[in-house]
Amino acid sequence: MLRKVVAAIIVVPLAVVIIAFAVANRQTVTVSFDPFAANEPAGAVTLPLFALLILVLIIGVLIGGLAASLRHGKWRWAARRFERELHVLRGKIAALEGAAANPTIVPEEHNPPERLRLRPPAR
Repeated sequence: MLRKVVAAIIVVPLAVVIIAFAVANRQTVTVSFDPFAANEPAGAVTLPLFALLILVLIIGVLIGGLAASLRHGKWRWAARRFERELHVLRGKIAALEGAAANPTIVPEEHNPPERLRLRPPAR
């Protein structure tokens, strides 16, 4: 419940700001991808300014997420490896506990040799 309230407190004002930004920046801009021909670019895109800025923001978020994912990849790999080892070790523990609960060889009564027997204390 608290999570939904916090999300609403953040998302609603953010949506209002984005809508206000889009309404205020409706003029079109031309983005050129040809640095050598300023008058007749080989590759150019014409779109509203707010669309360009939102597109650049989305691309930046995706690149940042990809970079974070690549950086944490070694930790995820180690966690998966440890999970596999944990699964194997739990199986071994279960097998050992099962063997201890049902021993196959019952030790017979064993009396130690005379020299190893404890004598009663002398008075």
